[in-house]
Amino acid sequence: MKIMVVGSGGREHTLTWKIMQSPLVDEIYCAPGNAGISKLANCVDISAEDIKGLADFALDKKIDLTVVGPEAPLALGIVDEFARRGLKIFGPSKNAAQLEGSKIFAKELMKKYGIPTAEYKVFDNPKEAQDFVKEIGTPVVIKADGLAAGKGVIIAQTEKEAAAGIRRIMKDREFGSAGDRIVVEECLVGREVSILAFTDGETVVPMVSSQDHKRVYDNDEGPNTGGMGAFAPSPFYTPELAQIVERDVLQKTVEAMKKEGCPYKGVLYAGLMLTSKGVKVLEYNCRFGDPETQVVLPLLETDLVHIMEAIIEDRLDEIEIKWKNKKAVCVVMASGGYPMDYDKGFEIKGLEEVEKLEGVYIFHAGTAIKDGKIVTSGGRVLGVTALGDELKSAAEKAYTGVERIYFEGAHYRKDIGINQ
Repeated sequence: MKIMVVGSGGREHTLTWKIMQSPLVDEIYCAPGNAGISKLANCVDISAEDIKGLADFALDKKIDLTVVGPEAPLALGIVDEFARRGLKIFGPSKNAAQLEGSKIFAKELMKKYGIPTAEYKVFDNPKEAQDFVKEIGTPVVIKADGLAAGKGVIIAQTEKEAAAGIRRIMKDREFGSAGDRIVVEECLVGREVSILAFTDGETVVPMVSSQDHKRVYDNDEGPNTGGMGAFAPSPFYTPELAQIVERDVLQKTVEAMKKEGCPYKGVLYAGLMLTSKGVKVLEYNCRFGDPETQVVLPLLETDLVHIMEAIIEDRLDEIEIKWKNKKAVCVVMASGGYPMDYDKGFEIKGLEEVEKLEGVYIFHAGTAIKDGKIVTSGGRVLGVTALGDELKSAAEKAYTGVERIYFEGAHYRKDIGINQ
């Protein structure tokens, strides 16, 4: 098979690495890819959001299966365009991708079908939103309705912070048209868990649980990022909780989407909060998470291509999906200044030495090749993942790798997977 992976981050590097392990695969392309992916696949200079260009390329190269990494092309309708041209593609349709593309669509779906989530209200007027915050008190969560690369959520501890957050989204247009409308919701307290699941629109098969660390600094301090690290599985996600989530969240969501005329196929991601009043859904994503993918897929034993083909062909119930009895920790190395302004183009050293470590994997995110050297080209630069029998040993191995890699201004959290 010829396979094309769409995207350029750590998630796409992990997907490419996992897909490469399938005996079904002969050749992999990645559009646009990065420096790490270029060692495994043929990188093609086509933007992940150039839907027509990607479809033309897939037809020209006779691609047997396209796997979409990021949310933007899904929200733009890449699956619909490929299907219209008779091309096989893994991911939800444009209508189904609304589950991530619109926070308001997701909240209204949950309310309508009794899927547990935080109380909320929708606003298109900043003053009315601020008046509502004054009415209910803080802390509150403010969310841009549309896609904002994982950064459109602001947790405001005070009225002043809430007013600033509303202004950033709705007046300063920090996230563009994604901030035309916002959701203001109660701030849930508890332990966060990410659950990704495979689904063909009928059958739902959860993956191992994971936990992402969104804040840029240790102890969950500082602004939200796209994710500074993750570990899997979560020790707080018990078999009893897993049953509840599968029944009351995952299955209910897939059934609700079908009833709404938006059948959902692909990967369904539910960001959960384990509160004192039970499990509640924080958000949905319509694809593999990043950096959750970097800890979940290394634990997958079953052929990923087999699973994807079964989902596309509506026969997921025929596949037995197996997982390694291991723990995984991923530590993200970011550019200094991220998630705000940062410089690019710094040479990355120490990669070859770390690649020799057993059970340690480097997944490239924001990297490029310049004058034959691997350099930084984004906010999140690398994800260093390690497997171990326990979270502690996996974390120690991951940090052993991180400490041997150097680029100017490198920043990473020092508490990923530790003291859980």
